Amino acid sequence: MNMSGDSSSLELLISTLRDQCLLKGHNGIRSLGLVFRRMDIDFSKGIVYPELRIAIERYGLKMSEGYLQTLFHALDKDHNGWIDFAEFMAVLREPMNARRTNVVMEAFDHFDVNRDGKLSIEDLKVFYTANAKNHPKYLSGEWTLDQTLRSFLDSIDSPDDPDGVVTREEFLDYYAGVSATIDDDSYFVMMMRSCYGLPQR
Repeated sequence: MNMSGDSSSLELLISTLRDQCLLKGHNGIRSLGLVFRRMDIDFSKGIVYPELRIAIERYGLKMSEGYLQTLFHALDKDHNGWIDFAEFMAVLREPMNARRTNVVMEAFDHFDVNRDGKLSIEDLKVFYTANAKNHPKYLSGEWTLDQTLRSFLDSIDSPDDPDGVVTREEFLDYYAGVSATIDDDSYFVMMMRSCYGLPQR
């Protein structure tokens, strides 16, 4: 069955894969991305079909060989035998409308103090120190300020390999998972603005 030219069938395949990822929680899509990054030993940032199949299997997702081949060939738009990793993750990420995407990006930019496209402990110290100092483990003396800020980053960072740095892609992936559980746009936007201290609009 050749579905590579059928956009509705392609979306069904992507939706099926996406739903299986989200069954693993908010971090499901990011965790799959980590599997791919670990396999990219030549830093090509590209995925060939065997890598896609192995990553899907390693992550415990169920998709038939035929469907997976159809998905791969549909995403290999220039037919060169590989798909771009970033484009694949963007397609897999739960779609957010412009309103939701904008507030997520506003939150990221708010914290990205040095504008390097990554969130680190140093970025958080500028805007998030007051919140961190209210954390129970900081108040009890169990955690230092840096440990408290790191715990916040780790909650958004790739769960299987937290490195204390959150990229824009990881931030989007995390909130795409959160967004999938919230039906109301206004509530999602209000939650983001409240959580990150953004001005209400």
